Amino acid sequence: MNAIYLLCLLSASVCVIAVDLRFRLFLGRSWRPALLVLAAGLVFFLAWDLAGIGIGVFSRGDAPYLVGLMLAPELPVEEPIFLLFLCEATMVLVLGAQQILGRRSARGRSGPRRHR
Repeated sequence: MNAIYLLCLLSASVCVIAVDLRFRLFLGRSWRPALLVLAAGLVFFLAWDLAGIGIGVFSRGDAPYLVGLMLAPELPVEEPIFLLFLCEATMVLVLGAQQILGRRSARGRSGPRRHR
């Protein structure tokens, strides 16, 4: 059993959550609705994965970096963690971009910046 992929997913997730909390983007802004969005995304993508597995589109394959535990046939334990990471990273990127563009827009309305 090897846990490199799982450890990388968890490490990347911690980094994205740290950025999220630092800039109050998603979980850091309002954690209850954010958790509902993450749960909805997880359910949607797991259903998508299970449908793909059911029709034979998705398969696990040989992957030496996985733990080896399966939640269902062809569904490794790392998959829900990856899907949560995907949803969290997407929300942080979208909300972060909105925040940056909103600040730029507000600066543009107040006129050019003057340096002294």
